[in-house]
Amino acid sequence: MKIIFSRKGFDSKSGRRPSPIIDGVPISLPIPLDRGSETTYADLGLAEIVEATTKGRITGQNMCHHDPMFENGRCAFGQVDAAQGHLAKNGVGIGDVFLFFGLFADMGERNRHHRFFGYMTVEETIHLGKQPEPGSQPQGFSRRHPHTRGTWGNNNTLYIGPGDMARTAHDMLRLSRPELGLCYWRVPAWLQSAGLTYHSKAARWQGVDTLNVVGRGQEFVCDIGDREDAHQWLDGILTALKSA
Repeated sequence: MKIIFSRKGFDSKSGRRPSPIIDGVPISLPIPLDRGSETTYADLGLAEIVEATTKGRITGQNMCHHDPMFENGRCAFGQVDAAQGHLAKNGVGIGDVFLFFGLFADMGERNRHHRFFGYMTVEETIHLGKQPEPGSQPQGFSRRHPHTRGTWGNNNTLYIGPGDMARTAHDMLRLSRPELGLCYWRVPAWLQSAGLTYHSKAARWQGVDTLNVVGRGQEFVCDIGDREDAHQWLDGILTALKSA
């Protein structure tokens, strides 16, 4: 079994702001997209939030890349090009778990940090290819997934399965260590020995519970196999993500 730490949403370059935490709820803002989208922030009910977060630089009428998509306890997530190549190389597929993380801060505050905001357990994978067929839209979603329309790289792939977004900014879901800064993560003691792609250099690991994470990588894969300590940690993270 594999866990994928998957970076999504606003950051210092895509959106140029952290996604907001409002009334204790993390709201992951999809990245802006100038073309190739049919979904605006207003379509997702995020017009006021994105305008307040960016001080009007991005409005409700701007297009966005609505991915991952969450609806009725299901998630659909698309990946392509080098990032998808990395997932394929590491054998990511059915039964593996994506833990989506992003850059967040309380609305109007400067306490930027990385945190988990959603998850998906892969139940199905669909190879969409360069020009997806019109019928490739996954069932159960009211909006068309962006990776099922337009032109993409040859390895354009969709992952589908049970998933949801966090309803609270639970402390267990925070990755950045407040005493060390944004890119120094609090991690479980087993993670270094299990291995995390893009983080093989020993200098990135400080003690047993701190990782200096690489900048702006999209997909970090850890093969936990049957490790009991890793499965217990994952169960705790999923419980925190599902808590009301």
